Amino acid sequence: MGLMKIFSGTEILAQALQQKIEAIGVATVMRDNNQANVIPSIQTNKAVELFIQEIDFGKVNSVVEEFRMSI
Repeated sequence: MGLMKIFSGTEILAQALQQKIEAIGVATVMRDNNQANVIPSIQTNKAVELFIQEIDFGKVNSVVEEFRMSI
């Protein structure tokens, strides 16, 4: 099994969803593809992505859907 992307958006929203998912005991992985830390002259607004293990999808599906309906 591998990672499954469940959210792509701003860092603030990704962190809010991450807290909700981790509160039910499921680990998450957040990836920030912003290159501004590597090359300061490049400012991009690339989305932050949130991943879970595929086997945990059944546990978090309702949390993710509720979160998406609230934004």
